[in-house]
Amino acid sequence: MAITGSKSTKNTGRIRYGMVGGGQGAFIGAVHRIAARIDDKYEFVAGALSADPAKAKASGEELGLAADRIYSDFNAMAKAEAKRADGIEAVSIVTPNHMHFPVAKAFIEAGIHVICDKPLSLNLKEALALEKLLAKKPNVIFALTHNYSGYPMIRQAKAMVAAGELGEIRLVQGEYPQDWLTTDLEKTGQKQAAWRTDPKRSGAGGCVGDIGTHTYQLATYVSGLTLQELSADLTSFVKGRKLDDNVNAMLRFKGGAKGMIWASQVAPGHENGLKLRVYGTKGGLEWTQADPNYLWFTPFGEPKRLITRGGAGSGPAAGRVTRVPPGHPEGYLEGFANIYTEVARAIEAKRSGKKRDKDVDFPGIEDGVRGMAFVEACVKSSAKNGKWTKL
Repeated sequence: MAITGSKSTKNTGRIRYGMVGGGQGAFIGAVHRIAARIDDKYEFVAGALSADPAKAKASGEELGLAADRIYSDFNAMAKAEAKRADGIEAVSIVTPNHMHFPVAKAFIEAGIHVICDKPLSLNLKEALALEKLLAKKPNVIFALTHNYSGYPMIRQAKAMVAAGELGEIRLVQGEYPQDWLTTDLEKTGQKQAAWRTDPKRSGAGGCVGDIGTHTYQLATYVSGLTLQELSADLTSFVKGRKLDDNVNAMLRFKGGAKGMIWASQVAPGHENGLKLRVYGTKGGLEWTQADPNYLWFTPFGEPKRLITRGGAGSGPAAGRVTRVPPGHPEGYLEGFANIYTEVARAIEAKRSGKKRDKDVDFPGIEDGVRGMAFVEACVKSSAKNGKWTKL
């Protein structure tokens, strides 16, 4: 499957999209480009892949972009593409956090749909400004790539909770341990570590913004609960590190449910150990990202039941985002692809002037604002020795 761009301007029916960030040596840009092509809904035609003109040119040429669609300035790209008859309809933002706001703002103002990597912005103030801007641009679709919410068994879990199969939700537990920042990797010049531990590029939250937001979004997405207040303890275990590399948070949801989140990037032995547990009056659910095609369901007083992606007990919510037969692994890239395809369905509805299918489901600006409110509340709470802090 090709993931390169196209020098053709012929209308293929695919959604023309561009990318800001994601040039040579960038991990997440390639992930987004693969995801956009899995279901053949998009065509990559333009990019400001680097602020360095030479790197932008080399990256664009490597990916097959036409010379006049390779930019080194995202503002110039937004203006130029908005004027073209064959200009991009959507843009993917895959830059460090501090660039999300200015890039998203430029393309929203140009009337171009936005698919932005998480977290939404550098801080809550920027997030709220984007939400306000989008309210004035009702024709612009905004999506945030919390890719784990695209996994079939996560959709299954959400549907089961919504259907009342767990009863009234009492407890939600999420964890996301990693070990890659156990040492001061940022001091070696490693690019990903350097910007993620830099407050000017990452924001006030380190681990809590990077993977804590994933955990929080997944917990609220599946449970359907709204967080009311939290008590957080953020720690920078590595000497000299400016941002947290471990977070423990206790959660109180509206309605009385309680929760806990642990996220860490200094937990040796863990790669991407994202887990979610949801417990109600009638039963519980457990899902592990490392084994994503399986969902454990335990009705109270009965043996545990294994629900498999595409297997018996798996319903239409999971089936909607399932591609291959059960027993064949689907995971990380497909989760991203599910977000991209759901956004494509929304864009196609806009194109035709039709109402969006009610089943179209992807994280949006509200999720982004809630995520930044979560980060801000964690930072404030931790600074006050874990004081309970309202969002």
